[in-house]
Amino acid sequence: MKTSRVGRMVQIITALQCTQNNRLRDLVEMHRVTRRTIFRDLEELKKNGVPYQYNAKTHSYSINPGFFLPPINLNHKEAMSLLLLAYKVRNHLNIPFKNAVLLAAMKVENNLPTEIRQYCGAALQNISIKPNPQARIDLLDGLFTQLQEAILKKQMVRIRYYLPRERTAIVFDLSPYHLMYCGHTWYVLGKSGARNGVSAFRLNRIKELTTLEKCFIQDEQFDIREYLGRAWSMIPEGRLYHIKLRFLPEVAHDVAEVQWHSTQIVTFENDGSAIVEFRVDGLNEITWWILGYGDQVQVLSPKILQEKIIEIARKTVRINEGKSPST
Repeated sequence: MKTSRVGRMVQIITALQCTQNNRLRDLVEMHRVTRRTIFRDLEELKKNGVPYQYNAKTHSYSINPGFFLPPINLNHKEAMSLLLLAYKVRNHLNIPFKNAVLLAAMKVENNLPTEIRQYCGAALQNISIKPNPQARIDLLDGLFTQLQEAILKKQMVRIRYYLPRERTAIVFDLSPYHLMYCGHTWYVLGKSGARNGVSAFRLNRIKELTTLEKCFIQDEQFDIREYLGRAWSMIPEGRLYHIKLRFLPEVAHDVAEVQWHSTQIVTFENDGSAIVEFRVDGLNEITWWILGYGDQVQVLSPKILQEKIIEIARKTVRINEGKSPST
């Protein structure tokens, strides 16, 4: 069975740690790949922080045995779940410190009993994860680290923040409270002088971030669960709505299979359609979710949401007919 690149790198780590005289030709013969492939794997290990050494006298590679963890007692399921997250999930989520995740997984896998390591390696080759769209965040590790440290030390930050609609950037000071991943991107929640109360700002729209010497006093009443309340996603609007939707039979079961919101109630009709109800804070976020189902969903209440959906649909028709959305 052909070994995956990650699996091969773990095997290289094991060889370099256990034996001091690993020449290049030994690694090539061991893995039945080209010299160029081994060089590429070694470079990847270096990039991810694995401190191997090259001995010019013996022309061999090795790793200090003290670098890795002592043997750990994990069963098949525990090891499998950790490696699944590290090797398969990390590249499909916008998580910071991806190289650190990979290195940690290699350390864990390298110290697993041979039987469990082989089991996990074989199983992971038959598992794939189809990624969801993610917002691109340049320098995520740096932004995340700065904000995380500012939150812990209660230091204010100065942000240059891009506003897409205005096509310009504004500069403001922020007291950061919380980092949160939602939908397709990361947000920092906090208080700024430009807005009343706690607001959410996307990390992918932060163009510059400077940590200030000024400290802030966090609102003791701030609680992330209370802040989110019954928002559809993560932006509460300060008003609760009882939302009632009818999904046609073609999509009814697909919708009902997912717990979209904590207040969700589903009732199936005799014709196979589903009545789905929510108690949601705000309409903007759920509006775009409803529109994603096109002609397979009917808004039964509230009337204000019906009108909102109808107006967007009319504008969509006008735009696709080549007309101005305001005519």
